Amino acid sequence: MDKLVRRYKPVAAPHSRLLIAGVVWLSVGIGLVIVSCYWFSGSAWPLNVVLAAVSLGMGFAVFSFGFSRIARKNISRIGTQADMACLFSFQSWRSYLLIALMMVMGYTIRHLPIPKYIDAIVYFTMGSALAFSSSLYFEAFLGS
Repeated sequence: MDKLVRRYKPVAAPHSRLLIAGVVWLSVGIGLVIVSCYWFSGSAWPLNVVLAAVSLGMGFAVFSFGFSRIARKNISRIGTQADMACLFSFQSWRSYLLIALMMVMGYTIRHLPIPKYIDAIVYFTMGSALAFSSSLYFEAFLGS
């Protein structure tokens, strides 16, 4: 069984894992921002722009004080791993558990009986923080 797992385990070089991590974080971030913009469109004209701007600022704060640290830890982990390590090892298991928790929280928020612009604030904040953090992966990719 172990031989079978090793045979089909997807592996990639550190350089590739940096690029893949950046693309994944950016893709998820853009997806969340797009969904939030759709929800913001249901609000009145000046309110939706103000809410998006506030969310962008909060996203930068989440990036600065939270996600940037996670991304930097992931980047250093990639740098210390073997040349051909598992494709999904660009994040720790703890980070994957955090992702699962965030997905559950997103699903819960989306299905609560609250106005969609509140959902949009949360989604835009998290999406922009992920998009900002992806720049760290791309910077490390270009520098390697």
